[in-house]
Amino acid sequence: MSHAELDTPDPAPGSETPAAAARKRPKPGERRVQILQALATMLEQPGAERITTAALAARLEVSEAALYRHFASKAQMFEGLIEFIEQSVFTLINQITEREADVQTQAGRIVGMLIQFAEKNPGMTRVMVGDALVFENDRLQQRMNQFFDKIEASLKQCLRAAGDAAMPTVDAQVRASVLTAFIVGRLQRFARSGFKRAPSEHLEQALARIL
Repeated sequence: MSHAELDTPDPAPGSETPAAAARKRPKPGERRVQILQALATMLEQPGAERITTAALAARLEVSEAALYRHFASKAQMFEGLIEFIEQSVFTLINQITEREADVQTQAGRIVGMLIQFAEKNPGMTRVMVGDALVFENDRLQQRMNQFFDKIEASLKQCLRAAGDAAMPTVDAQVRASVLTAFIVGRLQRFARSGFKRAPSEHLEQALARIL
């Protein structure tokens, strides 16, 4: 997995004897991270069907009851992944807008960052485009819809600062909408191709045409 923010500073797998590993108990919060890592990894399997708590528990070699000690429901586990996506992406957007003076560059970098995030985190991509949420609680899909609404608002804010025409707000809104649709389309194609079609394919050329 590439989502480093979920990683814990444990020794690499295989570096401890089984007896030592058995004696070692996860630190507070560490088991939650392990559960989310396992869920994200299972989502990376192309064509994966709905993931059950039984399958997730089996992967972690724990009981389903052990999962529910850390999450009240599977929906909460998906919410944990969504929170990770939100925190990672919007932290990076803030960094981009603070560091880049040129607003056109800001918009391009925001799009590129999202594309790269998805490419490095295929399991998260399935959550972002809703493929992994089809049979889950409706509120999860609504939250991802809100996520992309916020992305569009961030792009509009960048582009509006560049406008000097009679209707800069309308122009910025249209372009932000096109960029957001482009992001979603690239992520959907990536997920539905079994992660074979890279979302970053011809990205610079595509952005040059849109921007």
